[in-house]
Amino acid sequence: MSEAARKSDRKDPPPQVRHVDEMEWETIRWPGETGKMLFHPSEENPTAPNAGLLRLAPGAHHPWHRHDFAQVWYILEGEFTIGGRVCTPGTMLCHGDPHCEEELHTEHGGMILIVQYPGPTTGGRPIYDKRFNMDKRIEMALERTDV
Repeated sequence: MSEAARKSDRKDPPPQVRHVDEMEWETIRWPGETGKMLFHPSEENPTAPNAGLLRLAPGAHHPWHRHDFAQVWYILEGEFTIGGRVCTPGTMLCHGDPHCEEELHTEHGGMILIVQYPGPTTGGRPIYDKRFNMDKRIEMALERTDV
């Protein structure tokens, strides 16, 4: 089949394309973390993944917490201690569903590519609104760690 025939016969939608410079960094719920979720669930597309970058400032951290969705992280820059293990650029973490995220700390900061997607066994969906686009962080002690 020719390329022209394949294109004219295509029923699948084309990919969505975004560039990281098309949006501003947003406040995330954990201290020292900002993000650019280039793709995320919305009313029009509720099963879209959260997919984008987390930027962590020196001293950033988050506590142990759990989720029903699945996710993959790829460390692009920096050094992170995650659950007592030192993780450096080139490290990939795969969190199934359900899962817990171990305590995370970074002394010097860094950047992580993340993709959160609906849990294949739980059906749990990633949460974007009021997690990755906060106007203002709430006290860490008031944040839920069970979802």
